[in-house]
Amino acid sequence: MKIDVSCHILPEKFYKKLLQKAPPKFYMAKRWKSVPSLTDLGKRLEIMDNFEDYAQLLTLSSPPLEEVVGSQDSAELARIANDEIAELVSKYPDRFPAAVATLPMNNTDAAHTELDRAIKELGMKGIIIYTSINGKPLDDPEFSFVFEKMAGYDLPIWLHPVRSSKFSDYDSEDRSKYDTWIIFGWPYDTAAAMTRIIFNGTFDKYPNLKIITHHLGGIVPFLSERIKGAYEEFGTRTDEEDNSLLNKLQRPPFEYFKMFYADTALHGSIPAMECGFAFFGAERVLFGTDMPFDRTQGLMKIRRTIDGIEGMRVSAEDKKKMFETNAAKLLNMKA
Repeated sequence: MKIDVSCHILPEKFYKKLLQKAPPKFYMAKRWKSVPSLTDLGKRLEIMDNFEDYAQLLTLSSPPLEEVVGSQDSAELARIANDEIAELVSKYPDRFPAAVATLPMNNTDAAHTELDRAIKELGMKGIIIYTSINGKPLDDPEFSFVFEKMAGYDLPIWLHPVRSSKFSDYDSEDRSKYDTWIIFGWPYDTAAAMTRIIFNGTFDKYPNLKIITHHLGGIVPFLSERIKGAYEEFGTRTDEEDNSLLNKLQRPPFEYFKMFYADTALHGSIPAMECGFAFFGAERVLFGTDMPFDRTQGLMKIRRTIDGIEGMRVSAEDKKKMFETNAAKLLNMKA
């Protein structure tokens, strides 16, 4: 079995409601309509039929609800999305063996309630949050409940990048051009969020916390020796507050980066996946494709990722861990 842990969906009822609530001419609406398998279940199942023993863990597509609507609407939409996705898991357990809950993170009271409801009542196997919440970092005390609750449930957090084109690359400009914000900005966004989680002492508080980073940890594996050298060999920071946080950690910062998990959503690049595998290790890399965002409605991403993992210079046992065993173990499912 190949369990794809990074697939995105906009279930039908939720999608229609979201379009009603979203601002006029919302920037993602055109993009969503260009990817029918995002909203058309029949099209999704048709694509999945091309692959033997292939199943998906469903996550709601970006952008995050808090970026699109206000706090009351986000709470309503999160409930609708989670109910509908949980229903798909119940109806098609062989296709969708589990799902990931969405939270209204601009409404923390509702997010508390929805997290518990999604796990306890709907049986969902984790939550998805973004690398920042309406511009606030994840180490803001407002969001600490997420890590505490998920550590208690012993279920993973999916960490998805969120940077948009409004993050300009130069002070003289008001936006990022040429898709720099997503191609290069998203891997940076992931690394920045990981760093904030580490220095906040989150893994010291919850050493068994499970966080799955998108795109194999962004830039972290490639820059692993730079990270190690900067924090351990160079030593002190220029900022005194940074030094204080560094000294409070129970182990060297580099070791915490390796405590994250990561998916293989890298368009099937064998060198990139081998780099991430070498950094995170066989027990912490999970098969993920980012389906359905390509010109073939996800068919190409699934095929390239499977072929890429099959082509990696690792053992058959380690490939099985990536394809199936790690996900089953992480989500407390039967492998």
